[in-house]
Order: sequence, then C-alpha cells, then structure tokens
Amino acid sequence: MAAAKKQPGGRGGKRAPMREFSRSLPMLLLRGREAVMRHFRPSLRAHGLSEQQWRILRALASVDDIEVTDLARTACLLAPSLSRMLRDLEARRLIERRVPKADLRRGIVSITPKGLRLIETVAPSSEAIYAEIARRYGAGKLAELQEMLRGLEASLQAMPIAGGEADGED
Repeated sequence: MAAAKKQPGGRGGKRAPMREFSRSLPMLLLRGREAVMRHFRPSLRAHGLSEQQWRILRALASVDDIEVTDLARTACLLAPSLSRMLRDLEARRLIERRVPKADLRRGIVSITPKGLRLIETVAPSSEAIYAEIARRYGAGKLAELQEMLRGLEASLQAMPIAGGEADGED
C-alpha cells in the first residue's frame, strides 16, 4: 500500500471540511473500547462466550427478568442479533425465555442458575482485568471517565437525530 503524501504542517491526505480524523469522537470511543475489550476477549473466549453474549448475561444477572425489547436496549444490541444470541444461550441452558399468557406478543427473558454459575466463574478474571486497568490508568481517572461517559450519554438522549436514527452494533 502506498504511503500518503504529507502536506505542509504534518497533515497527510486530502483536507475535508471537518475536524481531523484523529479528533473524531466516534473513532476515539471505538479505539478506547477496543483497547479495553482486547483484554477481556481471551477470558470470554475461554468460557465460550462472545462479547455480546457476555453483555446479555451481565444484563440478565442484574434483574429477575426483562422483556426482550428492554434487553436489546440495555445490552446495546439490534433485535435480530439478540434473537439469534438468545436462541444459542437458551440451547446452552444459560437463559430461559417465556411468553406471558396475558400478552403473547411479549417475550420475557431471565438468567438460569447455570448462567449465574458461568458469571461467577468468569467474574474473578473480569475483576482482575478491571483492577489492572484501574491501576494503569488510575482508579480516580477511571471513575471520572465512567461518570463523564454516563453524562455524555444522558446529555445526548434528547438531541434530535439528523436524518433519522441508524443503530449500530459491535
């Protein structure tokens, strides 16, 4: 692949009427997420879990049960992807699904005792990774970053979506 030609001032490539790519908030968030997740993936893989499946189990572990649509929102997953993952997790007996008789359109999901045992098995590794991240980055800075990200999310909730909403997923 050919190297990009450098322009005066150290900037390579063509100039676009927008901020430099290195200052793109979505890219910085993705790079930060990737920097974090690359430490968690080996442990999840060792336990036969994808990142998305882990998010589902973690979300389910914090509630008695939840509607599928709420779970999709909580775990940041699109409905078709969630549906496929729920089938797999149910086949592995890590979750249970049921349909309330009062409303057959609703789906309710809960974690099983086997799913909770899996979380208990993965938790020590996960917490060790968190501890190392806090040690390297600083516990105070990490807490501040988490609070800032929650604040960013909250402040953008009411912001209108230009051109309609386009959900993404990892």
